[in-house]
Amino acid sequence: MQATLSKRINELLVLAVLERGPAHGYQIALSVEERTGGAFSFQHGTLYPILHRLETNGHVRGTWGGEGRRRKTYELTDDGRAELAAGAAQLERQFRVLLELFGGTHAA
Repeated sequence: MQATLSKRINELLVLAVLERGPAHGYQIALSVEERTGGAFSFQHGTLYPILHRLETNGHVRGTWGGEGRRRKTYELTDDGRAELAAGAAQLERQFRVLLELFGGTHAA
């Protein structure tokens, strides 16, 4: 379950970043780290397989551009928006159940 949950969370993190607008891979990685206060980050070589999978599934669209050094910029598709909404709702339910199992939230 851990690998599956981790994979799912990583995909949803990418989709959430792209909900704000198109970005290239490095921008996505930085944004995830910044928006989560460093709680989540992508190791080198982890992000691009995720982007490729999301593109294959039709959740993001990648386009090559730029002058000189070409970059692929990714944007969220309508299917990606639906996937983000469904995935976020699913994670919320799962985490709510886990927190209840653990006796509620604990003060830090």
